[in-house]
Amino acid sequence: MTATPVFDAEVRAGVCRLGRPGTRWLSTGFDGGKSVAPAAYNCTVPEGWSRTDLDAYVADRLTEAGFDPDARGPALLTGVEQHHARRARLGSVEAVVTAGVSNPAALPVSGWTGSGGDNDGGGASYAGTVNVVVGTTRALPSGALANLLTVAAEAKAATLLALTGVPGTTTDAVVAACDPAGEPVRFSGSATDVGGAARACVRDALVAGLASRYGDEGIDAAANARAGAGVVTDDRAATSALTPDH
Repeated sequence: MTATPVFDAEVRAGVCRLGRPGTRWLSTGFDGGKSVAPAAYNCTVPEGWSRTDLDAYVADRLTEAGFDPDARGPALLTGVEQHHARRARLGSVEAVVTAGVSNPAALPVSGWTGSGGDNDGGGASYAGTVNVVVGTTRALPSGALANLLTVAAEAKAATLLALTGVPGTTTDAVVAACDPAGEPVRFSGSATDVGGAARACVRDALVAGLASRYGDEGIDAAANARAGAGVVTDDRAATSALTPDH
């Protein structure tokens, strides 16, 4: 039996509205932080888009799509068309993802000797953004909501590493949400029902979203984009103990 959706999803004019009355949101997007609102939005931007007045831009897009710009929570921006968005539901959790990886952010860990080239991110394309919205019908305290965002980000990175060899792109964003009127749950870590479901939902929605975005070319097409507009963080930081060794 299919689980009941967490969000009431509606797409108009390249804008996806994810609605649930009275939702608490925590976002890493441009207008990020905490909020309480009936909906969050994911907006597809056109090729060559370069606006910097983001609040005004989102308000215009919501108005054009027939949504109320004064009754919104966080908004995310992506170059990926909304017909490539995928949702996954398990238990009390749902994730909605749009995914493209044309501007990957590589983070070599061991055996790295490359110079990283001349990638300063200046040519980054919003088409590469991976946007994740994960929500639960449970009521979470502030710390657990923040941890849900962390769990979702970890699942996103693990899935991208497995499929493309990079943990993310230069413009990724994650939103976590919960229902204050739901059944109270104290924790949301990976070993909990909420956290475990979030991991599965993010992974499966991301895999499906990438498959939709790249079609018959497969995930290899995304991985090959690493030579394009992404970045490689190959600088090495100095490490030391907090106290002298004895």
